[in-house]
Amino acid sequence: MKGLEDRGEQLARIIKEKIIKRETSVAVVGLGYVGLPMAVEQAKAGFFVTGIDKDISKVEKINNGKSYNPDVPDDVLKNLVENGCLRASHSYNLLHAVDIIIICVPTPLKMMKQPDLSYVLTVTREIAGHLKPGQLICLESTTFPGTTQEVVLPILESTGLKAGIDFFLAFSPERVDPGNKNFKPEDISKVVGGVTALCHEVACVFYNQIIKHVVPVTSTEVAEMTKIFENTYRAVNIALVNEFMILCDRMGLDMWEVVDAAATKPFGIQSFYPGPGVGGHCIPVDPLYLAWKALDYDFRLRFIDLAEEVNNQATDYVINKLVRLLNQHKKCLNDSRILVLGVAYKKDIDDIRESPAIKIISSLQKNHADVVYHDPYVPKFKMPGKNGIYLENMDLSVEEINRADCVLILTDHTCLDYQWVVDNARIILDARNATKLVQRGKEKITKI
Repeated sequence: MKGLEDRGEQLARIIKEKIIKRETSVAVVGLGYVGLPMAVEQAKAGFFVTGIDKDISKVEKINNGKSYNPDVPDDVLKNLVENGCLRASHSYNLLHAVDIIIICVPTPLKMMKQPDLSYVLTVTREIAGHLKPGQLICLESTTFPGTTQEVVLPILESTGLKAGIDFFLAFSPERVDPGNKNFKPEDISKVVGGVTALCHEVACVFYNQIIKHVVPVTSTEVAEMTKIFENTYRAVNIALVNEFMILCDRMGLDMWEVVDAAATKPFGIQSFYPGPGVGGHCIPVDPLYLAWKALDYDFRLRFIDLAEEVNNQATDYVINKLVRLLNQHKKCLNDSRILVLGVAYKKDIDDIRESPAIKIISSLQKNHADVVYHDPYVPKFKMPGKNGIYLENMDLSVEEINRADCVLILTDHTCLDYQWVVDNARIILDARNATKLVQRGKEKITKI
C-alpha cells in the first residue's frame, strides 16, 4: 500500500511541477458557451490547449481564428491560434497526448425531466480509452451531487488505473455568465473538489494558474452541490418576484418600481427582476437535477417544485396579458400581427436554450397569431417539435414596427433603440422594462 501511495505522490509532484512551469498540455472537451472561454483563458495563462468538439464547423472556425462566442473576441482567439497556443479538433485520439482533460459538455434534461448524462458518459468513455498515468481529469459540467464519484470514477477506474494513485480526478463547476461584461472568467472564484486529497491538490494547483481565487472544498459532492445551490437560489428568487409581479398586476401596482424602491435598502435584500419566465441551460435545468437526486433520499424539494411552477406561470401570464391588451384595443389574438423583440433567453447573447420567448411564440402561433421576430443575435431558429419550421430574423424598420398590432419585448438587448421603437409602434407590451428610459410615447407602453 505504501508503494502505491508513493506512486501517487510521485505522479502528483511531477504534474504539479509541469503545471507551474507551463510544460503541461490541456484538452478542453466541449467548446460551447463554457468550454471555449475556458480554453482561451488556459491558453492565455501559458498552457498549450487543444479544444475538442464533434461540431466540425466550430473546429474550423476556431482554427481560422474566428469566434462564434460573443464573450471571446476574434482578435484574442486569432492571436492564440496564430501563436500556436490553441487549436481545435473533432478527434478524441489526441487525448492520450495531453496531461490535463477538462470536460465541459452539456447536461440537459430528458423528456420526463430526468438528468441526461449521455454527453458526460460518452466523453468519459473516450477518456478511459486514452487514459494514461499522471493525467488530471476535471469535470466542469453542472450535474447532481455524486456524479463524479458514482458515474465518472467507475468508468475511468475500469481501465485498471486508480484515482489518486495513477491519475487525478476532480470536479470544478463552471460559473460563467454569458454576456456579463463585468466579470471575466479569471475573475470568478473557482470551487474545486477532488475524489482524493492528492486529486484535490493537483486540481487546485492547476486552477490557481488561471483563476484569481480558488475555493477548495472537501469533496466533489460539495463542489457539485455548490453549483446547483447557486442556480436554485436564483430560480427560487426569480419565482418569488414573478409571483409578486402577477399579484401587483391585479392590484394595479408597478412591480418594477417596487423592486427598485426595495433595492434602496443597504442590507438584507438582493434585487431580482420579473420577466417572462426563466431560460438558459442553468436556472431551468440545474435545480431539477437536484430534485431528481433528492428522491434517492426520500426527500422532496418543495421550493424547487414551486419555483418551476411559478416561473412557468410567468410565461403564461405574459401571453394572457398580451391577449388582454389586444382586447383593450379592440383586437383579438387570432390573426393579429405580433412583432417579438428578442428571442435569446437574456440580453446581449445568442443563446436560445430554454428561452421563454420560444415558448411564447409557439403558443401565440397555435392560437393563430401572425408572429415575426427581430433579434440581432439570432439569425434564425427552429421551432419546437419534430416538424418545427425555422423562423428567420426580420430586419427592423419603421414599416414593420408600425405594421404590428403589438410589439412584444421579451429580451432587452442593449443595442436596440427603444425610443425609436416606441415612436413607431402602435402598442407595446414590455416584459423586461426595456422602455424604462424612453421620454415620449409612454402611453403606448404596458409593462408586465
